[in-house]
Amino acid sequence: MGTRLRRLVAAALFALVAAVTTPALPAAAGTAADYPEFPYPATAYNEAHRGQFHFSSRAGWMNDPNGSFWYRGRYHLFYQHNPHGPAWDTMHWGHATSPDLVHWTQLPIALEPGVHAGDLWSGNGVVDTANVTGLKSGADDPILVFSGTDGATIHYSLDGARTFQTYGGGRKVAVPAGTSRDPKVFWHAPSRRWVMVMWSDGGGNGADFFTSADLLNWTWRSRYAAGWFFECPDMFQLPVDGNADDQRWVLTDASGEYVTGDFDGTTFLPRTAMRRMDHGANDAGGTFYAGQTFLGDPRGRVIQTAWQPAARGSVWSGNLTFPAELRLRTGPDGVGLTRTPIDELASLRSGTVTIADRTVTPTAPVSPAAADTYEVTAVFDAASATATRFGLRLHTRADGTYDRAVTYDRAARTLYGAPLAPVNGRVSMRVLVDRGQLEVFGGDGALSVSDVVRFDSAPGSQGMQAYAEGGSVRLVSLRFDRLGSAWGTEESTLTGNLAGPWAATGGTWTDVAGGKQGTATGDGFYLSSTVAGDGTYEADVRLRDAAAAGLTFRDRYTANVDAAGLVKLWRPGRDIATYATPIARDRTYHLRVVAAGSRLRVYLDHGSTPVIDAEDGTYATGRAGANVFAGTAVIGNVNLGVAGFATNLAGPWHPAGGTWTAPGDGVHARASGDAFYLSGTTGTDFTYEADVRPVNGVAAALTFRATADASQHYTANVDTSGVVKLWRPGRDIAVFPTPIVAGRAYHLTVIAAGARLRVRLDGVQVIDAVDSAYSAGLFGLNVFDGTGAFQNVRVGAAGLR
Repeated sequence: MGTRLRRLVAAALFALVAAVTTPALPAAAGTAADYPEFPYPATAYNEAHRGQFHFSSRAGWMNDPNGSFWYRGRYHLFYQHNPHGPAWDTMHWGHATSPDLVHWTQLPIALEPGVHAGDLWSGNGVVDTANVTGLKSGADDPILVFSGTDGATIHYSLDGARTFQTYGGGRKVAVPAGTSRDPKVFWHAPSRRWVMVMWSDGGGNGADFFTSADLLNWTWRSRYAAGWFFECPDMFQLPVDGNADDQRWVLTDASGEYVTGDFDGTTFLPRTAMRRMDHGANDAGGTFYAGQTFLGDPRGRVIQTAWQPAARGSVWSGNLTFPAELRLRTGPDGVGLTRTPIDELASLRSGTVTIADRTVTPTAPVSPAAADTYEVTAVFDAASATATRFGLRLHTRADGTYDRAVTYDRAARTLYGAPLAPVNGRVSMRVLVDRGQLEVFGGDGALSVSDVVRFDSAPGSQGMQAYAEGGSVRLVSLRFDRLGSAWGTEESTLTGNLAGPWAATGGTWTDVAGGKQGTATGDGFYLSSTVAGDGTYEADVRLRDAAAAGLTFRDRYTANVDAAGLVKLWRPGRDIATYATPIARDRTYHLRVVAAGSRLRVYLDHGSTPVIDAEDGTYATGRAGANVFAGTAVIGNVNLGVAGFATNLAGPWHPAGGTWTAPGDGVHARASGDAFYLSGTTGTDFTYEADVRPVNGVAAALTFRATADASQHYTANVDTSGVVKLWRPGRDIAVFPTPIVAGRAYHLTVIAAGARLRVRLDGVQVIDAVDSAYSAGLFGLNVFDGTGAFQNVRVGAAGLR
C-alpha cells in the first residue's frame, strides 16, 4: 500500500498531526555505499503509549506488514516504513526478526529507495528452498520479495535477508489492467506452481491471479471481481473445524473482509458471502488494516498481523496487532474465521491470579490485581444474569474512573459493540492490554476487535475490575496475567555468533550502523552470555575519540587497539604485552585472539603471524564481548570460532579508502568511488584468485601489482552493468561483456606472466591482454561505488615476495 486516493482521509489527517507535533527529516533516497541503513536513535522502547508486546518500529512511520515468513529459525517481518520521521513519506521496507513472533529485533533497512528500483510499496516475501529461480549462490536459499504499483517488481536476497538486490533492473514481472498494487505470492501444492494475487481496479475492484514455475516469469490466469475487495490481498488455505478432508481457501482484503471458497491453482470460486474478521476501525486511519499472514510457520499454523494506523507515540507512529492464529470454524452463521493470540504469548506471563465462582454486582466488583500491561480471560454466566451489562473495566483508579470498559450488553448481545451470542448460556472474553493497544477476543476467537487506547500508565491508574450494571452476574472464572516487555532480547546491529542477552558493565552502549557504539569515561564493557575458554575470538574495532577499544574474552582479558600507537593485551592489574604500530581514528581494525590454555595470541588485520604471543594463566574461562576506554568507539562482528577470512596472503592488510569489515564469512567492503584493501604480500608473476560478490552498487574486484596507496595497480572486476573488466588508472585494458547478477559470488582468477594478463570468470578465460605498466606490487581487493564481499583469496607461489 502507498499513498491512497481513496479511504485515506483519516490517515492523511493523522500524518499531518504527526508531522506538525514531531519534527522530522524527510525520507530520502540512499546510496549503495551506505546500504543497509540503520538510522534510528537509541530507544529503550519505554516511551508513553509504546506497546510492550505489540511490534512498532524503533522510530519513524510504519504501515503495512509486507514480507512475512519463517527462515532457518527466525520469523522475518518486513513493513512499509519511513525511518526518518513519524509521517508517511518515501517508502522503505523496514525489517525485524524474531525466534517466536513475540520478541522482535529491528534490523537495518531491507529495501531502500535509490538502491532498489521502483516505488517500494506493499507486497510480500517467499523463500525459494528448491532454487527454482536458479539464483542461489552460497549457503542461503534465495529469498524473494515482491513490491510495487501498477505491476510487481522483484527484489531478492542471497545472504539470508541481510541485503537485497533488484531483479532484472526493476522490470515489472506481472502487470494487471488498471491501477494495481500489493502482490501476495504463495505456493499451490496441487498444481505445483507459485501463485500471485494482486489487487487491481481494471474494470472495478478485484484480484488478478498469475502463476509461475520459477518465481521470475508470470502468466495471467484469471480475475475475481468484487466491489468490496480493496487492496492488500492475502490468500491461504485452512481446514474447516480441523478436518483435513474439508479444506477451503480464504481470500482477504485490507479491511479484513474475506470470503471462503475453492481455488484450483488458476481460478477462485467463492462459497460464502463476504464477512469481516475483525470489528475494529477497519480503514487506513483506524485500528486494523492490511493484515498479512506468515508463510512457512514450522508448526503449520496460519498466523496474521495487521497494521494499527491510529497508534502513535513521541518518535514512532503505527504498530502491529499481536500475532493471531487463524482458523475456520462452523458457527451459527456458517463457516467463518476465528482469531486467537498465538500460544507464544505465554513467554511474557507472570503474576498469575485466578478467581472462580464469584457474584459480581454494581456495588461489589471483583478486582483481582493491578498492572500496566496484562491479559485477562473471563467467563460469565449470561443465562442466570440479571445485570443488563457486565464485563471488564481496564486501568481503573481509586476515584472510580477508568480508561476503557469491555462490556457485554445482554439485550443487544454484543461484546465491545460487536455481535456475540452466548455459547451454552455463557460469554467468554479475553483481552490483551498494552500501553496504547487493546485487543478483545470473544467466543474462543469467533469475535475479534482490535483497538487503540492511550492507557494511563501511572501507578494509580493500573487497576482492573470485573463489573456489572443493573443487576448481578456470576463470574464463572477469571485469569489475570501480567505481561512483560518483549523488547531488548537480541542485538540490532552487533552481528556475530555470541549468545545474548548482552549486558553493559560500565559505559553506555547504543546501536549504530556497523555495530555497537560504546562510550565510557574509564573502562566500559559490553558482555555476551557466551562463556568460553579456549577458542578463536574476533571483532572489528573502530576508534572515534576513545583512547582505546577492543575485544574482551574470558571475562577479564582484553586485546585492544590504542590511539597511542599500540595493540595491547591486558587484564586487570597487568599489561601482558604490547605491539607498537600506528593506530588511526575512524578506521576499522580487525582483531583476532587465539586462546589455548595460558597461551594468548593476538593477530591484527588478518595477519598470518601474531603481533602478540604471550603467556598468562590467570583466567581459564569467562564471557566474551567488547571494551571501550576513555571515549567513544564502535565494535562490530564479534564472533567465536568462525571460519573467518580465508587467505594465504600475509598481512596485516590495510585499507586505501572505504570501510572494510570481517563479519565471519570473509571480508566485506563499502565505498563511494574506488576503495582498496591491500595485503602485505607482493608478487610479480602468479595465479591470483578469489570468490568475489558485488552485493549492491557497481563492481567488486581483485587488485594486483599495486602500490601501498593504490595510486598504481591492476584491477580485474565484475561489474553489474554486465562486464568483466581489466583496468589500471587511466586505461581500461580489456572488457568482456557478460551478465553479472548482483548478490551472486563469482570466482575470479588472474594469471600474470610478465606483460601478459589473463582473467578467468568461474573457470572460463574471458580476457587475454598485454600491458607492461607495472611489473610487481601488492595483492589486494577493490570495491567501486557500493558494497562487496570477498572470500577464499589465494595466490600461487610463483613470483611471491
